[in-house]
Amino acid sequence: MKKIALVSSVVLLFFLSASCQNPSHQKKKEQETSKQETPVQTNGENSLRKAYFASGCFWCVELIYENVYGVNEVISGFSGGEVDNPTYKESNTSKTGHAEANEVIYDPNLVSFSTLVDVYFGSQNITQVNGQGPDIGSQYRSILFYQNDEEKKIIENKIAALNEVLDEEKVAAQVLPFRKFWIAEAYHQDYEKNNPNDRYVQNVSIPRLNRFKSKFPQLLKENN
Repeated sequence: MKKIALVSSVVLLFFLSASCQNPSHQKKKEQETSKQETPVQTNGENSLRKAYFASGCFWCVELIYENVYGVNEVISGFSGGEVDNPTYKESNTSKTGHAEANEVIYDPNLVSFSTLVDVYFGSQNITQVNGQGPDIGSQYRSILFYQNDEEKKIIENKIAALNEVLDEEKVAAQVLPFRKFWIAEAYHQDYEKNNPNDRYVQNVSIPRLNRFKSKFPQLLKENN
């Protein structure tokens, strides 16, 4: 009887302990999840703002946004992963979680975030998963990063509208809260301008830019 009573007591203590720990553990998990879903809001200078997009090779995306009226500067880098200070070589292994991304610095008085999202979808294959064109892999996946609820709503509304007119395929881009942008090595910046005769630039970047220009001539800077 004593043995049975002892076993019963141990079982009871286990369940009491579990019931005491579970709410706290669950609350901690909920707090961590909530924290993960909270985007980081960046601060621009001189009334400028920043937006972040991943859409295949960052050389191509940099070139496209640099031609958009109201955009001051575009920087190539990495975002969407968990590894600090990723290099180009590391990101190409698909093990860092990052995608090639671009920081778009723009004047909201001249071009809206909504228009930048239109540029994003209008300059890519919106249904291609994990890549754009010949660039395949998770490091080339499409991601739109939002910094606040307004940006998230704009992105989601545009995706919903696009999905309505697509057939069986759907928009492949991820929608993620912005966390951190890591600037790529110096030789990646202004790549097309510094390497106009590069085969990739000639065969992929410039044709992609020209397709965008033909679709959105009203968004281009003068003399472009």
